[in-house]
Amino acid sequence: MTQTSTKPMNEVTLSDAAASRIADILASESGKSALRVSVEGGGCSGFSYKFDLANDPGDDDLVLEKGKARVLIDSLSLVYMGGSEIDFVDNLLGQSFQINNPNAIASCGCGTSFTV
Repeated sequence: MTQTSTKPMNEVTLSDAAASRIADILASESGKSALRVSVEGGGCSGFSYKFDLANDPGDDDLVLEKGKARVLIDSLSLVYMGGSEIDFVDNLLGQSFQINNPNAIASCGCGTSFTV
């Protein structure tokens, strides 16, 4: 059996750029301790990512921490995001969080919508 990834399929990771940006955002938002990332139905490709600031994790949340960054992902969203990396990109097109999702078979041009 050949393993194509060293990361378990239910694990989600944060890039250094994403962790740095999340830490900056949380430092400027009093009363918020984490970035919540979730998957919702809808979007031009079937599902879309949603980003919100949150206080406390729910009972079924995965809690990711890297440095001063903290991310919450609920168990239903984790089904669609397992094996993903959360990244932050700052280029000529603008700044945005991007999810590098190995489960997505298609995505839209805006990068926030995907199909599994």
